[in-house]
Amino acid sequence: MSEFKGKIGVHAITWGQDHFKALEEASKLGYSAIEPWASFVLEYEDRTEEFKEILGRHNLVMTALYGGASGEMNRRFADPASRNDIIEYNARLARVIAKLGAEHLVFGPGGPRQKPTTLEELKHAAITINEAAKRTFELGVKACLHPHLWTEVQDENELDALMTLCDPDVVFFAPDTAHLTGAGMDPAAIIRKYRERVAYVHLKDLTSKEATKEDFPMLLGNEALPVFCELGLGSIDFPPVIEALKEIGYTGWLTVEIDQSTSTPLQSLEICRDFVEQQLNIKVKGVAHGHVD
Repeated sequence: MSEFKGKIGVHAITWGQDHFKALEEASKLGYSAIEPWASFVLEYEDRTEEFKEILGRHNLVMTALYGGASGEMNRRFADPASRNDIIEYNARLARVIAKLGAEHLVFGPGGPRQKPTTLEELKHAAITINEAAKRTFELGVKACLHPHLWTEVQDENELDALMTLCDPDVVFFAPDTAHLTGAGMDPAAIIRKYRERVAYVHLKDLTSKEATKEDFPMLLGNEALPVFCELGLGSIDFPPVIEALKEIGYTGWLTVEIDQSTSTPLQSLEICRDFVEQQLNIKVKGVAHGHVD
């Protein structure tokens, strides 16, 4: 069995708005890289050296930021009226990302999802995505399309249409194991299908393959289990995903993500870390920027 050549990071979303605790505990758990909240990083937009020093104090680097049509309710790639706003927002994020030494911007779609996105709407979305991605690429940052449950880009036909309509030289792909599975896709097969464009990956588990598209309220803090859970405690079979990434020669970031902890973020991300190390045989602790110390 060949070794996975990618690098492991962690997403700060589990800590909510407790940004500094996210940095502290991610480092304590042995992660060497983090995807922080874009809103947090933008607080240092004009103080990027200070932010680099903060990351450095925690022995962390930044993997990416989440942008795209996100950041405002009801802003959508498919809405031409939002086009200039989306382009400028992502160019702004890309400038910060480039200064911080990262190379990826996750292009999250707009939501909440009201209905399937039509081909005509997807054509409008592709224009916006292409123009925004060209701007970020000029700044040295890859825009990575990220299908997401409950948004305008959720289902396989929507992903396929956009990957066809968008420029492969500037629009890349950020698969998320849970969001693809929840929308009825096979993450390993999709990774192979778009092997030339996979540039960033979210590693995420799903409580149940049936508890998906209609269960958005479960993420809002009620007593039911969240849709997403710690790695290894849900329904996703991860080894085939890792094998697909090995097969395509992926050497980029694999970012562990869990939106909501039912215990504490520290405990949840410890479970995830141990799963990656013990079940997927990928080193997390003692790894600096992808290389074993």
